[in-house]
Amino acid sequence: MDVKNYIQAARLRTLPLSISGIIVGSFIAYAEGYSNIYIVILALLTTIGFQILSNFANDYGDGVKGTDNEERIGPKRALQSGTISEKQMLNAIKTTGFITFIIALVLIYVSFGKTNFLYSLLFLMLGIVSIAAAIKYTMGKNAYGYSGFGDVFVFLFFGLLSVCGTYFLFTKQIDFFVFLPAISIGFLSSAVLNLNNMRDIENDKSANKNTLVVKMGSKKAKYYHYFLIICSFLFTIAYTLLNYQSIKQFLFIIAFIPIFIHLINVVKTTNPKDFDPELKKLALSTFLFALLFGIGLVL
Repeated sequence: MDVKNYIQAARLRTLPLSISGIIVGSFIAYAEGYSNIYIVILALLTTIGFQILSNFANDYGDGVKGTDNEERIGPKRALQSGTISEKQMLNAIKTTGFITFIIALVLIYVSFGKTNFLYSLLFLMLGIVSIAAAIKYTMGKNAYGYSGFGDVFVFLFFGLLSVCGTYFLFTKQIDFFVFLPAISIGFLSSAVLNLNNMRDIENDKSANKNTLVVKMGSKKAKYYHYFLIICSFLFTIAYTLLNYQSIKQFLFIIAFIPIFIHLINVVKTTNPKDFDPELKKLALSTFLFALLFGIGLVL
């Protein structure tokens, strides 16, 4: 077994984006007087586990369906290149899912202990659903990523659940204001997926992978992208104004400079191949946004 192949299949460049919601939720809780380093670490590890699981499952699902082929733009996948066999990838999926579930159980116990059984049960169910969602994105006959629902699940799990769920782990309460930055993270995460799907539109069409981009077409997909980026900015502005205490809370605007430059590049792009370098830019800019937003709250 070559560990390097599994590391490549884990797609480490996707991890900063996946933990952005955890960062935002943790910072909001900290700004309100709640802190627990163990919750932060365990929540980060759980989310990283879900992301790697999703990446392995995506590699397997697209690989066995033939979606990952020579026509695909972007780096070659493990099954596509033959560096990892189908059986090996299935074992990696099972192992990652098991480890992530155990970490999630520890996170639930650390957060709720023995006294909040209903909360523990709720988050246990959310953990199981998250694992199922990570696997079913491209795996199986009814993979939702092939029916145009990938954007919805990314928005829900990497936006709303990530931010609001993390906040709840600390505070044991729901603050509807927190949904505003959660929506922002959800929109930015969906924008990264949309960018990926705009890049792969021709190959997805030929493989019958009916992503939202395939269903809308390239022109409408661009308008959808503009909507996601602009609304993510507006929702964060709304949260900041409604919870205003210091001008430092607008620190996150710095992160939107490269995001809006990215948006201009998307407007100008006509060749799907040219979307590929924008993926990394948007993902890292989202991570920067999460950090600056949080730092602005606690300075």
